[in-house]
Amino acid sequence: MTINEKLSQIQTRFKSKKSRFNSFGKYYFRSAEDILEATKPFIKELDVTVVINEELVDSSVIKTTATITDGKETINATAVVGVDLDQKGMQMPQRFGAASSYAKKYALGNLFLIDDTQDSDATNTHDKNSITGRQLAQAKDYIKSGGKIDAIKKKYQLTPSQEKELKTL
Repeated sequence: MTINEKLSQIQTRFKSKKSRFNSFGKYYFRSAEDILEATKPFIKELDVTVVINEELVDSSVIKTTATITDGKETINATAVVGVDLDQKGMQMPQRFGAASSYAKKYALGNLFLIDDTQDSDATNTHDKNSITGRQLAQAKDYIKSGGKIDAIKKKYQLTPSQEKELKTL
């Protein structure tokens, strides 16, 4: 069996539940670790290995390559992400770690053709509602823990005074 046939087997049979929950966005997602765990049975069955390599392209861009090989042939998939160097509430290693995790997930997703169309980002109609008192309190907590105001603005319509208040946190 060629590496293409082996990869095709994984791509068509792969299953990984979205078992992690984002409490701010109210959606479930899967991580790179979830994807790797779900591929382990295929790796043994098809006698392949999967490797992830990262490269710092410049001071704030990470290029991640997921590779599958059977020792004779190799197939790569890549993801490139930026590191938010101004992320509030995070130390620099956390900023790079978050970007690294994101890049790994998407490189693996590209390699294994993982369809995330049911993710909130894919199904969101972007109808913005006015933010309520409880939601505003949650938004404040989100900002204090390093979240971005732009993420809140994608989901809610903020008044100028609410936006100003969130920006001062």
